[in-house]
Amino acid sequence: MVEEKMGTCWSQTKDQFDNLEKHTQWGIEFVERYTKFVKERSEIEINYAKQIRNLSKKYQPKKNSREEEENKFTSCRAFLSTLNELNDYAGQHEVIAENLTSQIIAELTRYIQELKQERKSHFHDGRKAQQHIENSWKQLESSKRRFERDCKEADRAQQYFEKMDADINVTKADVEKRCSHKARQQAQLRHQMAADSKGEYSVYLQKFNKEQNEHYYTLIPHIFQKIQEMEEKRIERVGESMKTFAEVDRQVLPIVGKCLDGMTKAAESIEPKTDSKQVIECFKSGFEPPGDVEFEDYSQAMKRTVSESSLSNSRGEGKPEKPSSKAKGKLWPFMKKNKLSLKLITLNTQVRSLIEGSGPEDFSHLPPEQRRKKLQAKIDDLNKEIQKEMDQKDALTKMKDVYVKNPQMGDPASVDPRLAEISQNIEKLRLEAQKFEGWLAEVEGRLPTRSEPPRRQSELYETQNSTPVNNNCAQDRESSPDGSYTEEQSSETQIKVPNTEFDDEFDDEEPLPTIGTCKALYPFEGHNEGTITVAEGEMLYVIEEDKGDGWTRVRRNEDDEGYVPTSYVEVYLDTNAKGAMTYI
Repeated sequence: MVEEKMGTCWSQTKDQFDNLEKHTQWGIEFVERYTKFVKERSEIEINYAKQIRNLSKKYQPKKNSREEEENKFTSCRAFLSTLNELNDYAGQHEVIAENLTSQIIAELTRYIQELKQERKSHFHDGRKAQQHIENSWKQLESSKRRFERDCKEADRAQQYFEKMDADINVTKADVEKRCSHKARQQAQLRHQMAADSKGEYSVYLQKFNKEQNEHYYTLIPHIFQKIQEMEEKRIERVGESMKTFAEVDRQVLPIVGKCLDGMTKAAESIEPKTDSKQVIECFKSGFEPPGDVEFEDYSQAMKRTVSESSLSNSRGEGKPEKPSSKAKGKLWPFMKKNKLSLKLITLNTQVRSLIEGSGPEDFSHLPPEQRRKKLQAKIDDLNKEIQKEMDQKDALTKMKDVYVKNPQMGDPASVDPRLAEISQNIEKLRLEAQKFEGWLAEVEGRLPTRSEPPRRQSELYETQNSTPVNNNCAQDRESSPDGSYTEEQSSETQIKVPNTEFDDEFDDEEPLPTIGTCKALYPFEGHNEGTITVAEGEMLYVIEEDKGDGWTRVRRNEDDEGYVPTSYVEVYLDTNAKGAMTYI
């Protein structure tokens, strides 16, 4: 009957109270375990996003490095775009971690505390009701035992009185003595006590039945109904959290898709032909290819005369000259022993300088075309800096005018130090720009507007431009220390090639004639093989001028010669030089 009335309520009997307490405790532990699972998932997302960001940052091109120069290639730009998209992709995993923390972990942590308090309150009320019904049952049992005891005492007293009254052997005097008024009152008292105990027992019994009925049909079902609702709410809350767990990922999928689309678009933007053209622009040297090598006839003894295709311009027409191995040997810049080794070392140095971007300030270590591009880029950067400083100066000037018209807004004199500093910066940048413009004009074959160290001296070009050119004479082509060929200037065609006997090009040959002198403007440490160490202010002889590669060949004495940077010396060419001059 009780079970039928309680229906689907959890409470059936009082012994289920402990089982429900254990079950609800397990429910709380389950929510805590699920919260820990989401927290660990959030930590994984954060660590993954951090690793992705570090990976993207690791492969980002460094400033002022060769990797930054690579961005002109479409494949490198596509890779950079992929890195940026990957960085955004990592950001979405950070969003997942943040949403998991705010929407699930924080909510469940707060809910667990509320759930524990609610569960504690419900089971406290259940224990209180259980304790009350147990106390009522104890009172009923106590009144019942008291009623039973009083009934037995009254029964014994009645039996004793009846026994005394029925004994025939007892004399009348004894009967009267034993059945006195006191004995009769004692029996009556016992009967009255039994009647009172009966009444009390009846009251307690009715009270207990009422409380028991209320306990099992009202209090306990109500408490257990609340516990059941609490447990169903807990289950529903866990289900909502699991749904949110999936939705958090689903929310970032569109942005993740855009990141992946960006990577695909970057890959599709790669243009192989454009990159191939960039390679040509990057490594185009500007040197002219070498001319045809002339046939030298050694089969008959004859005097060689100057012709249109001659590699030298003799000062005396018709003067006989012996075939010289210099023309053959001039393909190599170093004429001492182990010339091929020296050539390769210098070539490797120049190529490495070209790739790594290191070298003198005027980029004289680069081929002409690459040097022109570097100088132009440097000038453009300086002009941008000058414009930026000019804009700041204009802004400060306007601010000063405002302060002058409205002194309450500020002191005009406070702007003067900054204006003076900006003016100095502008002047320095302009001088720097003029210096690079001079080098650029030098590369382009124009006279620079002003001479700035460390640059080549304009006397070199004045000498070359003032020397008459023999149009009937082919220009001699020589090799520069970077391995490329360049045409000699017309002034050098006036130098007479000394007559030498035929010799192998790798054997020791006669020293080259001096074509002028030079003064060292700066000290230079010649660490590489083929170079020479010079001190500032030292005078040296020039035996081979710069062919566009940034190096000039000089001689200190017969056994001490080598290359020095052209920008480190001031050259004075002697157009009337002939033969070998006296050594220092």
